[in-house]
Amino acid sequence: MGKAAVAIELTAAERRELESLARAHKTGQAMARRARIVLAAAAGRENKAICAEVGADANTVSKWRRRFAAHRLDGLLDEPRPGTPRKIGDDAIAETIRLTLEATPSDATHWSLRSMAKAVGYAPSTIHRIWRAFGLQPHRSETFKLSTDPLFVEKVRDIVGLYLVPPDRALVLCVDEKSQIQALDRTQPLLPMRPGQAERRTHDYTRHGTTSLFATLDIATSTVIGRCYPKHRSSEFRKFLDQIEANVPADLDIHLVMDNYATHKTKLIRDWLAKRPRWHVHFTPTGASWINQVERFFALLTDKQIRRGVHRSTQQLESDIHAFIDAHNADPKPFRWIKSADDILAAIKRFCQRTTQI
Repeated sequence: MGKAAVAIELTAAERRELESLARAHKTGQAMARRARIVLAAAAGRENKAICAEVGADANTVSKWRRRFAAHRLDGLLDEPRPGTPRKIGDDAIAETIRLTLEATPSDATHWSLRSMAKAVGYAPSTIHRIWRAFGLQPHRSETFKLSTDPLFVEKVRDIVGLYLVPPDRALVLCVDEKSQIQALDRTQPLLPMRPGQAERRTHDYTRHGTTSLFATLDIATSTVIGRCYPKHRSSEFRKFLDQIEANVPADLDIHLVMDNYATHKTKLIRDWLAKRPRWHVHFTPTGASWINQVERFFALLTDKQIRRGVHRSTQQLESDIHAFIDAHNADPKPFRWIKSADDILAAIKRFCQRTTQI
């Protein structure tokens, strides 16, 4: 008769940790399989049944069962493997990290693998391993902008509240203009994509004028009303508001989310809104265009139609823009706003705290 398998009993904390490891979202497949072996053993299954369940041989199942019984969760970790000891000490690694974070090379704005390797006397591959281990990427740079609006918190709560809990018998519309859209044609013919070769186009272009798109997005349905004008003054904006008014049922209130652009606040626009009590304006915080959902539609338009489009006239450009809007409205997919105002404000707070601690 063979030796009896060691019994496994788990605490509540161990079970939670093993179930998390077994899902393998943030762990490797090997660790996930070890966790499943232990969970199956704790459920009273025999080694033979566990082998069939996790796809491992009997020696593997027995090994991790014994290791967990002896060392608990630490027993599932790989033992140190033999190899050449590292030649760079902790102090040298710390100095490399300090230079990366606190200094720059004399002839550049940021470090490269080769410039840092030359500065500290190691191979570029060594620098790459150090940077990767500490999550450092000196070649990358990102942008940010914090709103300085003194009413930032109040405006965020107001607009996000509209998105998450829209008022009854009302439409929430996000409006803005995408100005100075250029009708561009390349100076030489486009070379189409072929097997093994990406599409190619010349870096220079011929400009055939500009147009400005006024658009409003219904957050409930994602349908868009859009109209192009050669200019983007308050007179054009008033005409666009007339178009919105004509397309919204008379028995519904309109909550309009828009930014603080000058054309939105002229006397012409203020007087127009004052005559229409069903219109309610909600201004976004200064420097926070990300909260206006129509900007997401503009991003789609740019990515799918404008950036790689070839237009030899503003008429052709406007025709393609309106065709894109029609196609979008034929199968609209609402943008889901999932962050509450508290979530947004907490994230900004964490960002500011991390920044001040650098």
